[in-house]
Amino acid sequence: MFVDQVKIYVKGGDGGNGMVAYRREKYVPKGGPAGGDGGRGGDVVFEVEEGLRTLMDFRYKKHFKADRGEHGMSKNQHGRNSAENIIKVPPGTVVIDDDTKQIIADLVEHGQRAVVAKGGRGGRGNSRFASPSNPAPEIAENGEPGQERYLVLELKVLADVGLVGFPSVGKSTLLSVVSSAKPKIGEYHFTTLVPNLGVVETEDNRSFVMADLPGLIEGAHEGVGLGHQFLRHIERTRVIVHVIDMASTEGRDPYEDYLTINQELKEYNLRLTERPQIIVANKMDIPEAEENLAAFKEKLEEDSPVIPISAVTREGLRDLLYLIADKLEDAPEFPLIDEEKEEELSTHRVVYKFEREENDFVITRDPDGAFVLSGDKIEKIFKMTDFNRDESAKRFARQMRGLGVDEALRQKGAENGDTIRLLEHEFEFVD
Repeated sequence: MFVDQVKIYVKGGDGGNGMVAYRREKYVPKGGPAGGDGGRGGDVVFEVEEGLRTLMDFRYKKHFKADRGEHGMSKNQHGRNSAENIIKVPPGTVVIDDDTKQIIADLVEHGQRAVVAKGGRGGRGNSRFASPSNPAPEIAENGEPGQERYLVLELKVLADVGLVGFPSVGKSTLLSVVSSAKPKIGEYHFTTLVPNLGVVETEDNRSFVMADLPGLIEGAHEGVGLGHQFLRHIERTRVIVHVIDMASTEGRDPYEDYLTINQELKEYNLRLTERPQIIVANKMDIPEAEENLAAFKEKLEEDSPVIPISAVTREGLRDLLYLIADKLEDAPEFPLIDEEKEEELSTHRVVYKFEREENDFVITRDPDGAFVLSGDKIEKIFKMTDFNRDESAKRFARQMRGLGVDEALRQKGAENGDTIRLLEHEFEFVD
């Protein structure tokens, strides 16, 4: 089964908890704090494995978590850091954040890696909080929670040339005769249910990868037919070969077919119109084809070459393959990630942009009148606090005050005894 789009959940490992401990050695007067830090949680990492061809492995397993770091120990011993959770993906995988819809990584080369969920840092032990005013602190942090997110993985096949056209125009037959690929061929629509790849070699020893994509029909960019599922695979191709049934075996006008498919490509992604396109007039072995070809060339406004071929008799294939190879030599790469961002990364320039400062917390009200605190920063501070120790709880109260939570609650109308909720926990507001 060809699987080219999945949604998964990833979570980096939580950091290990810091420890509260003290030295009690015979010849060390007064001892002192000796609680170690927790280890760092593992990252979730995607790594390209060139032997994979689909995202089938993600069809049944959709949750991926890294291990948490080891807790800190006495004698100032640091907890062990957790290993990465490495997940293999096929070349051509695009990783998209499901919430922001931003591209996180475009993985195309064997061994290429991307960290998709970072592990949390380990919590600090009590020896980290020692000071002249508090030489024996009873404070230790819990580990930082690992990053968690939902990701959409899209596979966009790595092909130099993409065959497009209506169903049953001969794309699969063409691929089967110019390469060793064995796509399914039948006299009915949508015989091709998945993209087929084949390596093509010309007589002058130039080679390229050609993809036969399932047939497009009108409205494909909106989800009509099968083609919309596979339009993404043409985004990487550098040359588009537009195959047209010039014999009009199904009664359609070849020129109308040409306009319809080009409109679908444009509606799906404007940048597809930038790619060089070769028009292939197929089925020229059928008598009506010559007359239709002459009429097609008259209607064709742009000065595009039309290559007449017959995939069945192999007529014209040699010239077509030479032309494709020539076009590929001049055709540029079309990156999926914004070129400006890539340029910034490649030249190591720093670009300062205005970004609206996010609030550290948000206050809302529940129907029962309770005040609800939420926000990444306040929630992270809460999760990293060990409420089993009074000093840690007092430190959390000081952090809340420093963030301005107390004052914000007063402005919202909070009074003595009101309930404050944070995650699944409740507090009482004391003014």
